[in-house]
Parts: sequence; structure tokens; C-alpha cells
Amino acid sequence: MQQLLAITWLTWKAALRFRLFLVVAVLLLVSVIGLPLLIKDDGTARGFTQILLTYTLSTISVLLGLSTLWLACGLLAREIEDCQMQMVVVKPVARWQIWLGKWLGIMSLNAALLALSGASLYALLQWRATRLPADQQRILRNEVLVARGSVRPASLDKEIDEQTELRLQKRLQQFPVDRSDVPEVRKNIREQVKAEVQLVDPGVAHIWQIDLGLRRHFLRGQPLHLRIKFNSSDKNPTGTFLGLWQLGVPRQTKLWRSEVMSLAPDTFHEFQIPPDLFDENGVLTIWFLNYNETTLLFALEDGIEVLYPEGGFALNFVRGLGIIFCWMALLAALGLASASFLSFPVAAFFSLGMLAIVLSSGTMANAVSEGTIAGYDSEKSTKGWSPADLVVIPAFKAILKVVSLAKDFSPVDALSSGRSITWSQLGQAFAQIVLLLGGAFGLFGIIGFTRRELATAQGTQ
Repeated sequence: MQQLLAITWLTWKAALRFRLFLVVAVLLLVSVIGLPLLIKDDGTARGFTQILLTYTLSTISVLLGLSTLWLACGLLAREIEDCQMQMVVVKPVARWQIWLGKWLGIMSLNAALLALSGASLYALLQWRATRLPADQQRILRNEVLVARGSVRPASLDKEIDEQTELRLQKRLQQFPVDRSDVPEVRKNIREQVKAEVQLVDPGVAHIWQIDLGLRRHFLRGQPLHLRIKFNSSDKNPTGTFLGLWQLGVPRQTKLWRSEVMSLAPDTFHEFQIPPDLFDENGVLTIWFLNYNETTLLFALEDGIEVLYPEGGFALNFVRGLGIIFCWMALLAALGLASASFLSFPVAAFFSLGMLAIVLSSGTMANAVSEGTIAGYDSEKSTKGWSPADLVVIPAFKAILKVVSLAKDFSPVDALSSGRSITWSQLGQAFAQIVLLLGGAFGLFGIIGFTRRELATAQGTQ
């Protein structure tokens, strides 16, 4: 431990000598204080706060991420190139302790910077909240500056798959196709079945049932929020669509019915509903009537969900910063692993290239869903194909599985929408991001640094 702390302190001294700590701290404070002056919102306190959280936390993550990569690559690689590391390795300290001490030093720097920026952002949010009218403060405390859990309708994947197979067999009996075309036919049929479940035709009522489970015991007397989103293929001259909501079951639970609402498509809408609308088993029945001449689509993934209070904002905010800290731990391990066997410019280029791959996961996911990197031919109305698909598509699938271990956690989105970040989510993020991914880079970096011939490598340059 003494050796690790010594290396950690040397890392702090190097960062202070480079003035990196002061520069990044100033940039973080400027982003927290300066962004509110540049942000354009919808004029509501809720909209401003949500945008402020999104932009500020994203900026903090980017600044800390880039500085972590630069520092991790620079400290180790530069010390090797400048012959400073040779003076350290002759001391009674193992190379794995040097590597781990560097990582602990960088992470302690990140902890200080993240705590500084996080405390500043939290203080700014609380200060602005106290200066708002009472009704706006109530909205913020109930919908944004809060930790809320969410419940969605039960998954219909099993039913959709069963119906898909039934229709597929009937289709193949009537219109046989080549075996190679069966997956594409199955995919098209599944999309049709899925669409039927999601669509609400004009003048028709659609019913969802959401099982609150054991939550019903502590949600008695608690107002809930309904969050909905729908799409429409047709345009409306007014830009909005009419609908009526009813919650509860007549003669079994309380019954609540809204006024006819005018809602815009392709955006989330959220409104409060009275407490105790679910039955004794915790099942909440939601009924929607489409008042339009256009079919509306409520996606299974995010079309409708119920939000309920689960905790306070302060602790939820800390857990969100904890996930960002896990991301920084992974980037520090990546930078040090690159610098363990590469020079500073090459290590920085490699690390940024890995980061670019992660940021391009959306493009890779689109290619995987299409099954090709050739894209869509609009003239022939067919998907393209390339011989490289045989190698690239499986590679993309493998990369996406690895990337999903870190990207599945989104504290920025959760905090800006008042969602709860549970301790189990934070623990899972630590296990997947720090222990699994960071540990893999760390093991690779320690082995590379331990086997590296420092004097020989320096003498050949």
C-alpha cells in the first residue's frame, strides 16, 4: 500500500506540474455556470432544468473523459520516453504497483474534479429552484428533481413470436419460398404482428394493463404520473391529435377520466393521475380513445409507462455521478493500457480510435439490423450486399455486445427525466464497466508494461 500511495502522489504532482488539474477544474466550472446563459429552452422551469442537466452532465462527461485519456496516455508514455520511468522501476516497487498506482492517481483526480463540478451543478439547481414561483417549484420537485421508478406493460414478445410462427407456416403453405428467404419473410411478418399490437385505429379504444406488483403496498395514497408517446404517419393541420384517457375499472377501483387532450406526436407527454386507481392485485388499467381520423401508434418500447416516487434527488444525483465515475475508470484503464506498449502519440490515437468506435455504435447497430454495410438501394427498393458482410457484420455484433456493457447505463437521461438510479444499477455498472471491461484493459496493460524492455525500447528510438 505504501508503494501504491507513493505512485499515486507522484501522479498528482505530475498533473499539478502540467497544470491539468487547474485547467480542467476551470473548464468544468465555466461549463456549469456558463451553459445556463447559452441554453434555449421551452420557457418552462421543467424544460430549462431538464436541458440544463442534460447539457451540463454531458459536457462534464466529455471534458473529464478527454482529460482522463490524455493524462493516462501522457503520464506513462512520457515518463518512459523521457527516461523518468527507468529511475522508478529500479526502486523496490513492482511494475504492477506502478501501473495500478498511476490508475489510482488518475481516478483520485477524477473524483476531486467530479465532486467539484457535481457539487456546483447541484447547488445551481437548488438555487434556481428556490427562485421560482411555488407552482413551478412543485412541478420540479415532483417531476424532475426527484427519483422515480417506472413500470411498463408486460412484454408481448412471446405472444408476438407465437403469432408470427403461425402466420409464417400458413404463408409458406400458400406461397413457398427458398429457405434462404425464410428469415426475411419471418422478419416482415413479425413487424406486421407487432404493428397490429401497437396501432390504435380511429374511433377505437385501446387498453393497457400495468402490474405494479409489490409496489402497490407503498404506493397507496401516492399520486402517479403517466408518461406517453405516440407516432402518426399522417400529418394533422394543427400539428396535434385528440385523445381521451381513462384509468381504473368501473365498480372495482376508483375511476378517473381526463378531458379530451390535444397532444403532439413524436414527443413525450407526462401528466399526473390520482392515487389508488389500481385494484387489490396492483393492476392498473389504462384506457385510451382515439378521437382522430388517423391511426396512432404507441410503441411497445416507450409508448406508455407509469412513473412513481422512489426517493430523493440528492442521493439519486450522487448515484448518477457514480456511474460517470465508472466511465472515467474505464477510460483511465484504456489510456494506461495503450501507453504500456505504445508511444504517447500512438497511444493517444489508439485510445481516441477506440472511443470513436464506441460513439459509432449507432451506425454499427443499423448495419447489423439491415444485415449489410452496403445500405439500401432506393431505385431497386432492395437492400444491398457486400462480400465484406460475411466478416464485418459478425464483427459488429461482437463489438456491440462489448460496448453495451458500458453504454446500457445512461445517468444523464435518467437524471434529466427524474428517473431513479438504483443501488443495484450502480453496482451492476461498477461490475460491468470497472471490474469486467476496466479489469480486462488493466490486465492487458499490466502484462504489457511488465514485459516491456524500457532501456531497449528507449535506446532504439
